[in-house]
Amino acid sequence: MSKLVALFTVIVTLLCVEVLHGLPYTYFQSRKHHGFKTEPQFTEKYFSQTLDHFNFNSMGNGTFNQRYLITDKNWEKGYGPIFFYTGNEGDIWEFASNSGFITELAAQHRALVIFAEHRYYGRSLPFDKDSFNIPQIGLLTVEQVLADYAVMITELKQQLAATHCPVIVFGGSYGGMLSAYMRLKYPNIVAGALAASAPVLSTAGMGDSRQFFRDVTADFENVAPECRDAVRGAFHQLKELSEFQDYSRIQSELSLCQPPSSAQDIHQLNGLLRNAFTLMAMLDYPYSTHFMGNMPANPVRVGCETMLSGSDLLANLRNTAGIVYNSTGVLTCFDLYSLYLECADPTGCGLGLDSLAWDYQACTEINLCYDSNNVTDMFPPMAFTETDRQLYCGKRWAVVPRPHWLKTQFWGDALSTASNIIFSNGDLDPWANGGVRKSLSSSLIAVNISGGAHHLDLRGHNDADPVSVISARKTEADLIAQWVKMERARFRQSR
Repeated sequence: MSKLVALFTVIVTLLCVEVLHGLPYTYFQSRKHHGFKTEPQFTEKYFSQTLDHFNFNSMGNGTFNQRYLITDKNWEKGYGPIFFYTGNEGDIWEFASNSGFITELAAQHRALVIFAEHRYYGRSLPFDKDSFNIPQIGLLTVEQVLADYAVMITELKQQLAATHCPVIVFGGSYGGMLSAYMRLKYPNIVAGALAASAPVLSTAGMGDSRQFFRDVTADFENVAPECRDAVRGAFHQLKELSEFQDYSRIQSELSLCQPPSSAQDIHQLNGLLRNAFTLMAMLDYPYSTHFMGNMPANPVRVGCETMLSGSDLLANLRNTAGIVYNSTGVLTCFDLYSLYLECADPTGCGLGLDSLAWDYQACTEINLCYDSNNVTDMFPPMAFTETDRQLYCGKRWAVVPRPHWLKTQFWGDALSTASNIIFSNGDLDPWANGGVRKSLSSSLIAVNISGGAHHLDLRGHNDADPVSVISARKTEADLIAQWVKMERARFRQSR
C-alpha cells in the first residue's frame, strides 16, 4: 500500500535546500497539458497542529509542526477550488512529485493545491526523536490524521480568505482511503474525494486473505504462464536447498552477503524475494519511474523476461530481485536484513522511521492479514493470520489489534448513503480487488482502468499512457467539475 507508499525503500532523494539565496524549499515540476506548459511551484511550510484532538487532558495537550506543500500559481484567489492531497505513509515530497494529475487539473480549475504530510511520517514527527516510543506513538491513529486535515483545511481557508472555496480531496493507496474517509467523516468541509487505488474493503478485514498475492501472481501469469511456473520452480529449488541446509549454495546462487544459517533466515529471504515481485506488480507503469525506487518501464514484463532468460532458475530469481533491490547495479550482494524488514504488513513496511509508523498502524487499525500459499499464488507458503498479527503486535508495540475497527468506523461496504467519491482502480494493481470496483450510486463512482497500475491516474500526463487512463482522468475531471459547481451553488443559496 499501499499504499501504500513509504511501504518500501525510497531511493530517490527529492530534497535540495536552496541555502545560498535564503529561498524557501521548493520543488518545480514541468508538464504539458492541453498544449500549455505549467510549472507549479510548491513551497514547503509548517502548520501548528493539535497533538490530540480527542482528549483535553492527555500527554498530547499541545501542538506539533505538521509539514505541508502549497502552490497558488494557478489559483484564482478567493474563488478557485482547493485541491487537497491527504498525505499517506511517507515523505510528502514523494507524493507531490508523483501526482501530477492534481496540478494539471488545478491549471484548468484555477485551483489552490495543498499536499499535507501525515503525522508521524517525513518531518511531521509530533515528539521528534521520541515519536516512536511507547506511549508517544499512541497518537498515531486514522482518526487523529483526519482531524489534522480537517483542522488544517479550515484554518488555512480562513488565513487565505478562501472560506467559500470548495475543497476536493485526493489520495492514492492508503492516502486514497483517507480521502474517502474525509468525505465520510467531514462532508461539511470536503465536497468530494478521489480515492485512487484505495483498498477500503480488504484493509477493513473484509477481503480474502489469499487475494493480494494471487493477484500479484496473475500479473506475471498474464505476461506468460511460463513466467509464473519459473517463479514457482525457483522457490521450490530454494526450498529443497534449505531443507538440506545447503546454505553456502543458497548464498552463492542468490548473491547473499552472508550465508543463511537458520529457518528464520530462509523465511526472511522468502519475504525479501516475494516483496520484489509485489513492488513490480504495484508499479507496473508503462514508463520508467522513480517512485518507491527506480523501476524500468513495464517492470512485470521485464521481470518475466529475466525469469525466462536461461535454465538457471535461482540465478534468474536473483536477477529479477535485482530489478528492485539493485536497480543502480552498485550492490555486490544482498543483505537479507537491511534490504527488507518483516513487519505487520506482509506486503512490506519499507525501511527507516516511516516503516516504524506503518508497522504500528498495521498493528492497530489497518488490517493487512494477507497470505501466500503456493496454490493460488506462485510464492512459498507464508501465513499471516489474525493470531500471528496479535502475537507480533503485542510483543512489538504492546497493543491488541482491532481487526474490524475500520469497518465499524468507516462503513465497510455499507457506503451507499455516502456521496461524491470516486473509487479508481487499475486492473494491474494487486490492491484493486480490495477496493470498490462497482459504482454504488450516481455519485459513488467506480472507475476501472484497463492496463493501469497502482494509482496511475494520479500521475501526470505521459505520452506512454494507455487510452484507458486518459479516459479515466477525463471522467474524474468531469465529476470534480460538477462537484465544484454544486458546492458553489450551495454556498450562494446559503448566503
